[in-house]
Amino acid sequence: MNVPLILTQFLDRAVSLYGSKKAIFADDRAFTYEELNTRVNQLSHGLKELGVQKGDRVAYLAPNSVEMLEGFYGVFQLGAIMVPLNIRLKPEDYLFILNHSESKILFVDQELYHLILPVKDQLKTVDKIIVHYKDEPTQEIDYDSWLNTKSSKVYDRELLDENDVCSLLYTSGTTGNPKGVMLTHRNNYLHALTTMHHLRVQDQDVLLHVLPMFHVNGWGSPFYYTANGASQVCMRKAAPVKIFEALKKHKVSVMHMAPTVLNSLMQYCEQYAPNVDQDVRVVIAGSAPPPAFVTRVEKELGWEFIQVYGMTESSPLSTVSTIRSHLKKLPLDQQYRMKAKAGHQMIGCEVKVINEHGEVVAHNAKEIGEVVVRSNGVMKGYWKNDEATMEAIRDGWLHTGDMANVDEHGNIDIVDRKKDIIISGGENISSIEVEGALYEHPAILEAAVIAVPDEKWGETPHAFVVLRSGKILTEQDVIEFTREKLAHFKAVTGVTFVDELPKTASGKIQKIHLRNNYWEAKGKTGRFVN
Repeated sequence: MNVPLILTQFLDRAVSLYGSKKAIFADDRAFTYEELNTRVNQLSHGLKELGVQKGDRVAYLAPNSVEMLEGFYGVFQLGAIMVPLNIRLKPEDYLFILNHSESKILFVDQELYHLILPVKDQLKTVDKIIVHYKDEPTQEIDYDSWLNTKSSKVYDRELLDENDVCSLLYTSGTTGNPKGVMLTHRNNYLHALTTMHHLRVQDQDVLLHVLPMFHVNGWGSPFYYTANGASQVCMRKAAPVKIFEALKKHKVSVMHMAPTVLNSLMQYCEQYAPNVDQDVRVVIAGSAPPPAFVTRVEKELGWEFIQVYGMTESSPLSTVSTIRSHLKKLPLDQQYRMKAKAGHQMIGCEVKVINEHGEVVAHNAKEIGEVVVRSNGVMKGYWKNDEATMEAIRDGWLHTGDMANVDEHGNIDIVDRKKDIIISGGENISSIEVEGALYEHPAILEAAVIAVPDEKWGETPHAFVVLRSGKILTEQDVIEFTREKLAHFKAVTGVTFVDELPKTASGKIQKIHLRNNYWEAKGKTGRFVN
């Protein structure tokens, strides 16, 4: 008889084999897997008493915490669907998502409750709001008090099919309203099996949850680390000083994060030189960094750098940049360049790059096409949006909107989003390539490049630059530097110096805000604060 691929099996395995292991660390608290499972059962009983049934949506607005972690399994036991909310949205965004998803229960952290309060009276389907770490007098339910009154007996789970939806993850919605990505138990289960192999997850691993758990790559990681009985450290705020404290205290061996977060850790190391004596793997998801960035991580920090690529709609990961054994004879500089790419397809994933005619591009690292994916991780579709689903999934392939080329070894290199490709004088310019050149300047801490209108060329690259502390550069300095590093048509034609770049909660730079800032400044260069 076939066993359905249900995510609750992962916690069952951890409890069976690692039940007495202190494995979940949150602030000054520590829990064994047995203790976590007890809390999960209490949560499931409590949700049932509130009338939650199979298929109902349960939303979470919380930082990385044990309350968020136990929500995964406690919600699933009822066959309900978890809706993790981005903690950096505005009240009106939460109003749309909660009403669109028809969420029945909302769990919210006390620190974030003020984001819900302005729209609370407009919520159409939310019956109860339960507050984590409640420390203010409100009419909402206090989570700890509520949970402690619930039975800890093993919950009699709903009968689930592996193709049942387990999560509803709303994309950032940079244009129009966000879309709810429906991922099934099967999607996440098979993705976990694939990813735990490629990331070499073991029971002695200690994962520091740096990426927010509402982010799809943060969302996926509890499954493959729990399944292997690894330890997990929940970090509410991912500041460099806190990360290094956790690295030392818990002997953290693996972290998932965006390139901008890793960059901040390198700056911290330059200034404070913290001592980390254990082996550390950093799994980087987001825009591909320049090879010089990879070199610094591996040589200066001594950490293993692993670039991965994916998107919410594919559960998320589809490729990995690890160096295959027969390519380790290549010179180190070539290996670092390879590690900075999106890499090769993971087991169980079909990934190809196609041109506008649907033909696979030549493996020459030059021809550019769109990345398309076919795998068990591809979403069931967008919630209540058949039109968008049919646009994204065509002939069984998920069209990612990411543009890439492929080298002679079959490694995919993301060059840009479709919308971020700069077309100047008929030539395609990758903003990522220009950003990579900017990062080589010793005075530049962060950089992002967008297209701006130009009467002669149609579009040209414009850079937003954050300087390192105490450093001074002029616009012309930056322009000349890119002309030295790149073909002249790829060089930036203007620079805006900023104190910081706008980012998502996972650390991804939000170029739509940079475009808006550019227009508000009417194209003038100079210093302003976002």
